[in-house]
Amino acid sequence: MAKRKVVVTGASGYVAGRMLDDLRARYDLVLLDVKTTHRDGHEVEDIRVADLLNRDRDAYRAHFSGADAVVHCGFTRAARPEDRFFAEHDNVKMAYNVYQTCVEEGVRRAVVISSNHAADYYERLIWSDRLEYVTPAMAPLSDNFYGWAKATYEHLGFLFATGRLGRAVETVQVRVGAPRPIRAADFGGDETSYKRDLGAYISERDMRQLYTKSIEAEDIRNQAGIPFQIFYGISNNTRAFWSIANARAVIGYAPADDSEIEFADEVRRHITTNGRTM
Repeated sequence: MAKRKVVVTGASGYVAGRMLDDLRARYDLVLLDVKTTHRDGHEVEDIRVADLLNRDRDAYRAHFSGADAVVHCGFTRAARPEDRFFAEHDNVKMAYNVYQTCVEEGVRRAVVISSNHAADYYERLIWSDRLEYVTPAMAPLSDNFYGWAKATYEHLGFLFATGRLGRAVETVQVRVGAPRPIRAADFGGDETSYKRDLGAYISERDMRQLYTKSIEAEDIRNQAGIPFQIFYGISNNTRAFWSIANARAVIGYAPADDSEIEFADEVRRHITTNGRTM
């Protein structure tokens, strides 16, 4: 059986790098980025240089031709704080170019790196005991440009999933949590933030599972029949405050890890209060 052809944008970045070995083994990959080196300086093999901010999609559409799916990790960062809006506006434009190229080249599915920050305003309510849990069905509310842009990716993805702009592009938005080891020393004694990241943690193997199932699931239609889903990208964490019930139900996501177990020794040494907050 032929391997699926999968385009990965932002292929030299951190999030893509956590999945790349597994994706290489499973799929026929096309790796795109504006640079060929990881942030630590090492060269990433087989990257094709492409600027997805270019409005002339003919400059890169051939990379998408014949693809079954796109994993969109591409991202541009502001050089100065005062440029944050403009950088995030560029990220929205980049997402549009990816979605529109999928329409034009017949790519069935887009799996997009969103972020928990698309709805990060709710955390203010959680940490002040005014809310217990956040679900993907809640309106995405953020109080910063980064989160605003991610929420806009999601709404834009829904627009393309409806088919109103041509052929429907099946779309999964993954609100990635904390894709890194959770070390108490990194929090300077801030127990609330430490607990928060224990709840937001996603291990490498759970991230690989979530993305491959998002690519391969046969049917991702929501209750209205639109092929669109938002999943929180976290492990099976004891301290979770985001729901992954829909990822379990729709694509069979079954995370294997729990930060409470993986980092148990540090948790015992550094957490001294009950509950999720100080």
